[in-house]
Amino acid sequence: MDIFTRFNKKNIQDRQIDTLIGLSKGLIADGKVDQTEAEFLMGWLVQNRQSSENPIIVNLLEKVGSMLKDGVLDSEESAELMNILNTVSGESSEIGELAKTSSLPINEPMPPIVFENKSFLFTGTCAFGNRKQCQSATESLGGVNAKSVTKTLDYLVLGTYVTDSWAHETFGRKIEKAMEYRNSGIQLIIITEEHWANEGKFA
Repeated sequence: MDIFTRFNKKNIQDRQIDTLIGLSKGLIADGKVDQTEAEFLMGWLVQNRQSSENPIIVNLLEKVGSMLKDGVLDSEESAELMNILNTVSGESSEIGELAKTSSLPINEPMPPIVFENKSFLFTGTCAFGNRKQCQSATESLGGVNAKSVTKTLDYLVLGTYVTDSWAHETFGRKIEKAMEYRNSGIQLIIITEEHWANEGKFA
């Protein structure tokens, strides 16, 4: 790192965040984030990550990278990225608080997980990897991957990047349906991705 960069690191980071806020506003202006826009954002983040250790850029790069790991930005990931960019463009200081599950409708306390012959459904964006990777990990321990929320579903796993505004996201309906079944007495358990990973020793 040269002297100029070293002594002006804070100024560089400030300019990067200003640019990122403007970029975020532009990407969400039409109310959606598509594959091309996500890839453009990824490229910008990679380029700027090389000259900065800014936690906002590092965090966002990790999240977008996870979404595009399989080369496809699906509808849930698009909605999740839209939500993240809304936060960045509004109050960028909150970007580090996006991966929280405290107000999500998880089972408390979360019980030990039985994988063998139990059904799992993932919703939201996961830190472990893309959806297929999470499903493969589950299958490696004898679990079965479900396609939707039904009365026979055993576990609904909430991705790490499901935010407190889940009710307004496309994946919110899955969570609501699972809550309805659970409240009616059906043994459907809602857990965090972190609990799933720890129990399966994937972490």
